[in-house]
This record gives sequence, structure tokens and C-alpha cells, in this order.
Amino acid sequence: MTRIFDFVASLVAILIFWPVMLIVAVAIKLESKGPILFKQKRLTKGIREFDIYKFRSMRTDFDKDGRGVQVKGGSNAITKVGKFIRKTKLDELPQLFNVLNGDMAIIGPRAELPRRLSSYTEWEKEIFCVRSGISSTASIVFSDEEYLMDQVEDPEKFYMEQIRPYKIKLNHYYIKNKSFFYDMWLIIATVLKILKKIENKQVVKDEKLLGEHQELVGATKRY
Repeated sequence: MTRIFDFVASLVAILIFWPVMLIVAVAIKLESKGPILFKQKRLTKGIREFDIYKFRSMRTDFDKDGRGVQVKGGSNAITKVGKFIRKTKLDELPQLFNVLNGDMAIIGPRAELPRRLSSYTEWEKEIFCVRSGISSTASIVFSDEEYLMDQVEDPEKFYMEQIRPYKIKLNHYYIKNKSFFYDMWLIIATVLKILKKIENKQVVKDEKLLGEHQELVGATKRY
């Protein structure tokens, strides 16, 4: 049922948002040289690699080997158009094609970089029992991720030691509570979060788990 919904929803969304995608594509091309789309290897259900697509938001001379280096939200490696589309999440629109062909879902854990798999425990790898998604419980809670990155000196270290482990806990929470109707709510919640019309406690009902987000915000001072 979820896969049928994902296929139909992604197809409809592509038809609705193609004018927006065209405008974004032109803006990217006018501002800087290089491809309109950013392609990178990621992991999805069954720890299978696939090519994820996003609108390019960074200069082409940054991270040439495609490792997926964490950067601050205010980094000069991000173009002016890139900062806008990242803030509004428009850079994620090409992933609708990933959903259409079955590599991703509308809702699911964010697709991980293959190089990070070596740091996963067996418990953490259990999140690969479902398709990676465009949005998720973790994505909604961490809508302030770029702001957090701006507060630290070493974004990569902070992500790996603080954000990644917590995101995996949130992904386990999602999988435990996964249902068709919860996915529908998370789609709505994603839009409301972008508009700043919803709080994290309306997405995650586990107060102890949600409390760890505030502890993580405090941890920025150590990085």
C-alpha cells in the first residue's frame, strides 16, 4: 500500500512541481558553471547502493571526490541559490524521481553515505530494513541541522559523534511506529515544519528521546 502511494504521489508531485524545478534549474545554471543536478552514491533498504539526485547547491570545486563532507550552513562553498534551495528544501525535489523508480520512499530514514557504514553497529544497521526517504522523523526534528553546524568548528566530527547516533535513535522510533497513517502525518508535518507551524513534540511522543535534542544543542560548545 505504501509503495503504491509513493509511486502515485511522486508522479503527481513531479507533474505539479515541474515549473518550480525548471526555475530552480535555470537559477543554478545562471549563477555558476557545472551540472544542475548533484548525483551521489547512497544506501537504501538492504544496504543497497543507489544514485541519489539533488539540485546542486555547492560549487563544483568543493568535495570533488563526492565523499559528502559536512559543512557549515554559512559556508562559502554553498552558492547563493544553493543557500535558498537548501533552506526551503527545494534541493530535495529531484529525489521524487528516486521515489518513482523505487530506490526511495516519500518517508523513511535519510539515505546514508556508504563511507559511514563502517561506523554502524549491528543495531544501527537495522534501520536499513526500510527504504530511505525524502523526509523522516529525524529530518523533521533536525530541521535546524544547518544552524547547529554553524555553531561548531568541526561539523564532520560533530555530525558523526552527536547528530548521527541520535538520528539513528529517531529512525528506530520511526520504524517502531511506522504505519501508513503515520507516514501521511509525517508528510504533513514536514510541510508544517518548513513553515515553522509545528513543534517536535507533535512528531515524537517519546519525551525522553526528544529531550536528547536539547542536550545535543548544548553539546555544540564542545565542538
